[in-house]
Amino acid sequence: MLTITGDRYESCDGLQRRNFLKIGALGMGGLALPDLLRLEAKDGRKSSSKALINVHLSGGPSHQDMWDLKPEAASEVRGEFRPIKTNVPGMDICELFPKLATMADKFAIVRGMVGSVDEHSYSTAMTGYSQNSLKSVGGHPSIGSVVSRLAQATSDRALPYVSLMGHVTPGYLGPVHQPYVPDGGGRSNLSLGKINADRLKGRTDLLNELDTLRRDVDGNHQMEAMDTFTQKAVEVVTSGRMGDALDVEKEDKATKKRYLGDSNGQGRMGGNRNFLMARRLIEAGVRCVAMSWGGWDTHENNFKTLRDQLPALDMGVSALIQDLSDRGMLDDVSIVLWGEFGRSPKITNNGGRDHWPRVSAAFMAGGGIRAGQVVGSSDRQAADAVTPVHLHQVHATLYRNLGIDLETTQFIDPSGRPQYLLDERMPIKELV
Repeated sequence: MLTITGDRYESCDGLQRRNFLKIGALGMGGLALPDLLRLEAKDGRKSSSKALINVHLSGGPSHQDMWDLKPEAASEVRGEFRPIKTNVPGMDICELFPKLATMADKFAIVRGMVGSVDEHSYSTAMTGYSQNSLKSVGGHPSIGSVVSRLAQATSDRALPYVSLMGHVTPGYLGPVHQPYVPDGGGRSNLSLGKINADRLKGRTDLLNELDTLRRDVDGNHQMEAMDTFTQKAVEVVTSGRMGDALDVEKEDKATKKRYLGDSNGQGRMGGNRNFLMARRLIEAGVRCVAMSWGGWDTHENNFKTLRDQLPALDMGVSALIQDLSDRGMLDDVSIVLWGEFGRSPKITNNGGRDHWPRVSAAFMAGGGIRAGQVVGSSDRQAADAVTPVHLHQVHATLYRNLGIDLETTQFIDPSGRPQYLLDERMPIKELV
């Protein structure tokens, strides 16, 4: 959509003004792209080539059936799957991950992860905290919102933060730092549709004429600044780069097959389209992509479900890692896969595993980490941590990879209190 006038907003001088050009509402807050770009520049952010793909395995994946198998445990604990060797000696993973097993030198596994809470929410994976923490001031911001607040996209024709999983809270940073969500009509906001570039230029020329009188009396040069951000918004749309990134059908056939197999992303391979889309978005200049893969809440039929899920995950994640590596991007792009908690050690009567926030696991790759190792450990039943790694340490490692200093970064929340991003701010020392 493109409008000549729009909602009022309050500029930094406190005066009420109007949005003269609106090209697509971003995310849930309805903020126009020129507003977003203007506020980014006001924050004084610097560009960086570092990026993050944050994957939430929604429902709570079974850590002891994926990354932390216990083959010596009793049958009611160890389950149906067996570990297989990887190309890194002593680093075993589930037998349903044969592709990942050939590239263990490119990723790390975090076992004995603690700090989870028993709630179905993306919150701990995206923010590091329960969805109820700091609720009175809007909650904690997601990593992507922090990236949006501190650093621009790597390209003037890209957006800093995109969510492929719907709305993700910006917390106390406010709605300008929520992600762009390309669902429904959102994707059309990144293309011209029936308006070609010449017609768009005509409308912006008309905009300039209508604002002549306002410019004449604009002693603070706000209109000149607005022109800069409006032009950037036009560039995002007219370049077609972001719209192209969201269209995986424009990918070459060989790469698509690597991610999707022969299914072209149908059925259980559907989640892999988002892995491919995430790579395309990062390549287009996006700094953070959040995505979700559901179906991990296996209170029953745990092993049947995982026999469907894990081969698809194996194909998608291995394709993403290899693709980024082949393009020389892996050291600059961090990947993390994790859920809201782990699963119970003892298998239930209906073949499932229940919620288990006492311990879980995470998968990490890229971003310059020291890959090819396991950090942390759990006991013989994968019930409790022996060598614990707090989930904040995973977040701290991701922030470090993104070039964000947690010891010096604080934000003032709406109540006026300064807030650090994490309570535990030390990254995982073995990985950095």
